[in-house]
Amino acid sequence: MVGILETGVEIKKVDIQGRLILPADWREAEIGESRELYVIKRKGYLKLVPKRRVDLTEFFDKVDLGVDSIGNWSEFEKRISEETT
Repeated sequence: MVGILETGVEIKKVDIQGRLILPADWREAEIGESRELYVIKRKGYLKLVPKRRVDLTEFFDKVDLGVDSIGNWSEFEKRISEETT
């Protein structure tokens, strides 16, 4: 198991082709074997976010719509639409 990542600032050199080396502990803990990142470009900085597979089944049966059962679907849609506007 990978240890706790240290939070901090490091100064890195960028080579002539614009490459830099990401910290090994961060790569191991955050990227793993996928080796893919989202690179988000903003004015003045880049944000690197590891690309991960999301297991949507984890969220099944997690939504609480505030009703015990839905007897009349049209009435339910009307109620939900009124609450969101």
